[in-house]
Amino acid sequence: MSSVVRRAVGVRVLTGLVVGAAVILAAVAVVLPWEPPHALTPSPAAGVAVALLLVALAQLAQLRVRVGRGTVSVSWGETAFVLGFALAPPGWLPAATLVGAAAAWLLITWLNGHRAIADVLHLAASLALGTCGAISVAYAIIGPGASVGSTRTQIGLIAGAATYLAITLGLALLTLSVHRDATLAQIAARALHAKLPMFVGNVLVGLSALYALVNEPLWLVAFPPVLWLLQRTYRYHLRAEEERRVWEAFARATRTLGGPTEAVVAAAGLRGALDVFGARRVEIEVSLPLASDATHSPPHSSEAVRPPLVEIDSGRGHRRRYVGDALPVSAPGAAPGPVITRTMAVGDTEVGEITVWLAQPTMPAARDELAVSAYADVLAGSLHDAAAHERLALLDARVAHDGAHDQLTGLANRLALLTDGETLLRSLHRDQAVAVLLLDLNNFREINGTLGHRAGDDVLRTVAARLTDLARERELVARLGDDEFAVLLPTVATLTDSATPLHEAPSPLPQAVRRAREIVESLGRPTEIGGVRLVVEVAVGVVVERAGHADVSELIRRAGIALEQAKELHVGVAAYDSARDASSTDHLALPAELHEALTAEDQLILVLQPEVDLDTGAPTGVEALIRWNHPRRGLLTPALFVEIVELGELLAPFTRYVLDRALEAASAWTAAGVDVPVSVNISARSLLDATFPAQVADALRRHRLAPARLVLEITESVAVNDQGVVDEVLAALREMQVQISVDDFGTGFSSLAFVTRVQVDELKVDRSFVTEMTDSPAAAAVVRGAVELGARLGARVVAEGVETAEQRAALLALGCTAAQGYHFSRPLPVDKIVPALIHLADAAPAKIVPLRADGAS
Repeated sequence: MSSVVRRAVGVRVLTGLVVGAAVILAAVAVVLPWEPPHALTPSPAAGVAVALLLVALAQLAQLRVRVGRGTVSVSWGETAFVLGFALAPPGWLPAATLVGAAAAWLLITWLNGHRAIADVLHLAASLALGTCGAISVAYAIIGPGASVGSTRTQIGLIAGAATYLAITLGLALLTLSVHRDATLAQIAARALHAKLPMFVGNVLVGLSALYALVNEPLWLVAFPPVLWLLQRTYRYHLRAEEERRVWEAFARATRTLGGPTEAVVAAAGLRGALDVFGARRVEIEVSLPLASDATHSPPHSSEAVRPPLVEIDSGRGHRRRYVGDALPVSAPGAAPGPVITRTMAVGDTEVGEITVWLAQPTMPAARDELAVSAYADVLAGSLHDAAAHERLALLDARVAHDGAHDQLTGLANRLALLTDGETLLRSLHRDQAVAVLLLDLNNFREINGTLGHRAGDDVLRTVAARLTDLARERELVARLGDDEFAVLLPTVATLTDSATPLHEAPSPLPQAVRRAREIVESLGRPTEIGGVRLVVEVAVGVVVERAGHADVSELIRRAGIALEQAKELHVGVAAYDSARDASSTDHLALPAELHEALTAEDQLILVLQPEVDLDTGAPTGVEALIRWNHPRRGLLTPALFVEIVELGELLAPFTRYVLDRALEAASAWTAAGVDVPVSVNISARSLLDATFPAQVADALRRHRLAPARLVLEITESVAVNDQGVVDEVLAALREMQVQISVDDFGTGFSSLAFVTRVQVDELKVDRSFVTEMTDSPAAAAVVRGAVELGARLGARVVAEGVETAEQRAALLALGCTAAQGYHFSRPLPVDKIVPALIHLADAAPAKIVPLRADGAS
């Protein structure tokens, strides 16, 4: 059941109770043995008739005061009670009040054309109940047979009149509170403020008239002018109060009229008009052009105002009608009130119309019209401002949309892809694999030239639609320009490819390439353009990177390189190859970034790979390797940055950094009882520095390691430059008993010359020969030659890159004694190398293999 229905039921129940109680009490009062005071009339019947007439006249002269959206009638009821008590038998007064008030209000409703019998009975019964209480109190004070002119009688009449006021006003407040038009405190304060002055005047007029009747009836001739003046005084008092209330409500309402949209302003305008004018209904019709074709949703309203409806009247153009209805709370006999319609305009611009149905004509029509006109002007300005605000907001939204979207296809443009893509990448984990697919249509110029640009536009829209259909959640699709499109994949699954070596991590690239091929296949479905059946062929460049290691613009650039490769090779999909990226800017930034890495604690990472005895598996040494955990590009191997170090000014600090970390790790496993050396790769340029031996000696001293526990690995292809300086530096290192190793042996051009000129402790056979030795006799011959040369020179021979048991067996057959590679152990972090070395040592047989060919341990 709705709140409106519940209130209507409550009012009907209250009316039935009040009418029933009034009839019963009036009947009881008639039969009770009241002893009236000394009457001023010749008979009781005449007195009842006079009392009935007085009650009717008092109600006909009533004034109405608005409380909320309802009205309370104030009349001369107290005067009628005072005179009726003295002129008629007290027991008949309730019945006379009931009949007289009902007759008066029936006449009023008939004159107003407002048939409200239930309301009339409710009001008449309320007045009769007030009279019942009033005669009870007055009779209790005055007593039977009292003199009309006595002081006791006057006090009793005043008390009775006050009781009459309290009961009638209380019932009126109860009725209004059932309607929930306002709070009970607000209703009581408003009604008392209007009624109390009139109550005092009514009692004084009644007592004065009674005094004149008893002492000098001729004075009654002066009463009509006095009553007329009092009536006008009451009327002006209530009118002034009503005007004050109206303009206060007007000020409150106009303060709330501002709003960002037409609907919000219209809703506030409806609430304000219903409150200011106490209207039964308000309609606001807006004729301003709509800022957009979006549906205007009705705003929320208070409980006393139903949600406004919106109607589009196509017959009168694009006009919106907002309707607000108040609950029907009015006194019986209240005139429907005038309907006032005012045009709303701002200057010469018509805004619309406002129509107000007044509930009560409590103000003269001219004042009503003036107030509605003023309200319409303010509302027109607010609606006009709201319309301007909506147009500006729509324009801003349109400009923002056009600035971020391609007008032909509706896809995001390059700027939007860069902006939204960067936001998307920042929301992902920095190591999350992402991909960019860059698409270009093949032979698009031929389509434009043959079928025309309109057909070309249709092709672009078709491609855009298919890409949009293929896009998955959170993927971004954009048209970068002309016939070039891009798709940003924020999630790329990591799959293991069959060609991926076991020691390499699975790559997300195969999944990105697979996705690109799906797009190529989907776009390649035949379509009809301009009456011609076409197949749209595309080339796709694919790049995969981790989210925190590249920005979107860089990914698009790399995907463009891959796209060029796809077009050159006439294939559908090609992946980014950094070797083909001549314009990469990474090498420009690396020196500065490496400088920062040397001072950071978590970027340059030392890993250590054991060298083992091929026969027993016991550790014979450890090679120190450096990795760079680049904050943007991820984990970089030395091949990507060592060349920059060797050619720049960072060589000396970088070498000191690696040497210091390696010796620190070696001191840890030495302290744990593992007596094997650590190998560190050094650049040929370090051998050109005459102070290098002193730097090595200082590092060994700081870490308390014997020089023999350090092996410096030198690449043979670069170790032959500036022989004089190099020989002096190597001699100083040899004198310190630091071991010298030739790395990548067999790949250079001056190997034999170098090893015959410089005494070396170790030869490391390059992994390329080890990998091919089982299948290539030539590679096997190189390994055999290195082993035989090492034996003749008294140097250890270590094979690099051993990954299988077959390679280990082949090396043993060729006489090689030591090796390193994934077959034995992958490179380990510093915190895991000591346990790994201990495990290898414990798992090896008791046979001890010398670390040096001359027997030194």
